Amino acid sequence: MEHYYYLFLNIVSFIIPFVFSFEKKWMHFIRFWKPYFSAIIVVGLFFILWDIYFAYQNVWGFNNQYLVGFYLFKLPVEEWLFFLLIPYSSNFIHYSLEYFFPKLMLSEKVSSIITVLLLIVAFTITVLNFDKTYTVVNFGVFSVLMMLQLIYKWSYIRRFYISFIIIYIVFFLVNSALTGSFSENPVVFYDNAENLGIRIGTMPLEDSFYCFSMLYSSVVIFEILRRKWGYCLSMDYSKCK
Repeated sequence: MEHYYYLFLNIVSFIIPFVFSFEKKWMHFIRFWKPYFSAIIVVGLFFILWDIYFAYQNVWGFNNQYLVGFYLFKLPVEEWLFFLLIPYSSNFIHYSLEYFFPKLMLSEKVSSIITVLLLIVAFTITVLNFDKTYTVVNFGVFSVLMMLQLIYKWSYIRRFYISFIIIYIVFFLVNSALTGSFSENPVVFYDNAENLGIRIGTMPLEDSFYCFSMLYSSVVIFEILRRKWGYCLSMDYSKCK
C-alpha cells in the first residue's frame, strides 16, 4: 500500500474542495471551472517544466517506495497530478475565505509594504546564491512576481496575503509528508548543495516561496480570465443568478 502514499496525499488534499465545488447554497464553484482550470494549467505547465529540469539535473528526485511507478519525463504521475490538484484545493480555500469573510483584506498601503519587503529579501537571496540552482530559481521567480505586483498593483494580493497563512498550514502538512515527516523515508529528496540548507521541519525554505509563486500566479490569471470572459465577479452564487 505504501506505493500509493503520494497518490493518497494528492487525493485527500483535493477531495473536500472538489465535493464542495458542487454545492449551490454558497459559491457553487463549478461555475468558474473554465477560467479556474485554465489558470491552473497555464501556471502548472510552467512549474512542470521547472520540475522536469530539476529532475534531469538531479536537483531533486523521487523515492519509488511511495510511487505507483508511472513516469513521464522523469516525473512520477503523482507529481503531474500535484500541479492540478494542490492549486485547486489551495486556492479554493482563498475563495472560500473571500465568500465567508468578504471584508477580510489588508489595506493597499500595508500590502504594498509587505510586497516591497518580500521583494528585497527574495532578490537579495537570489543575488547572493547564484551557485544554488533551486534557490536561484525559486527566489528569482518569486522576485519577478513581486515586481509585477508592484507594477500592476493587482488588488487580489490584499486578500491573498491573509488567506495564504491558512493555505500554508495545509501546504506545510502536505509538503512535510512528502519530505519525510510522517514516513520512513522522504517521497521527494533534494540535493542540499543546490539549496540554502534551511528547513522548516523537513521542508526546504525555498518550497514556501515556490508555493506562494504557484498559487498567487494562478489567482492572478484566474481573475484576469474571468473578467475577460464575462463571469460574475461575486463569490456569492445568489448574486450571480
